[in-house]
Amino acid sequence: MAITPKSSDTNIAAHDRVYRALRQQIMHGEIAPGHALTLRGIGKSFDVSMTPARESVRRLVAEGALTLSSSGRVSTPELSNERIEELASVRALLEPELAIRALPRAYPALIDRLWAINSSADQMVVKHDAISYIRNNLEFHRTLYLRAQAPAMLAMVENIWLQLGPTMRSLYGKMQGTHRLGNHGAIIAALKAGDEAALHIAVRNDVTKGLRMLAR
Repeated sequence: MAITPKSSDTNIAAHDRVYRALRQQIMHGEIAPGHALTLRGIGKSFDVSMTPARESVRRLVAEGALTLSSSGRVSTPELSNERIEELASVRALLEPELAIRALPRAYPALIDRLWAINSSADQMVVKHDAISYIRNNLEFHRTLYLRAQAPAMLAMVENIWLQLGPTMRSLYGKMQGTHRLGNHGAIIAALKAGDEAALHIAVRNDVTKGLRMLAR
C-alpha cells in the first residue's frame, strides 16, 4: 500500500530543495550583490508555498548568504572593503592548511583532475562566462580540499565562499579581457613536487589576490 507523505514532510523536502538551489545560485554568483528577494518570488520560482520559502531564507540569513534589514528586506550582501579584507584573511588562514593536509593524498589522478578543471575555467574566461568561471574555480578548490579529510574546516571555507558569491561577480568584471587572476598552475606544480612551502604560498596568493583587488 502506498504511503501518502504528511504535509509537514512535504514542506521539509521542499524547504531543503529550495535552500540547496538558492545556496548554489548565491555561491556561484548567479545573483548580483544587493539583489532583493521576496518570499512570494522565491515561492513562484520554485513552485513552493510560503513556508518552505521562508525557512530557506531563514537558513541562508543565518549563514550570511542573505541579509535581513530592520524593515524586513531580504537581499544578497553588498560587502564593504573591510568585510572583503576580513574574509580574504580568513581564506588565507584556512585554505593553505586544507591544501597542505591534502598534499599526502595528491595522487596523479587528482592532479590530472585539477588540470582538467583549470583548463575549463580558462575557457570560461575566454567566453566571458562569469558564472561558469566561478563554478569551475570553486570546483578546483573543493576537489583539492576534499583530500584533506577535514570536513569541519571545509564547511567553514564553504561558508565564506557562500558569503562572497555575489561579490565574485564584481571581481570577474575586473578580469574581462585579461588573463586569469588565479595561481592554479602554481598550486598544481607544488602538488606535483610535493613542496609544502610552495603550496602554502600558491594557495594563499590565489585566494587573496583577487579579493584584495576588489577592496582597493
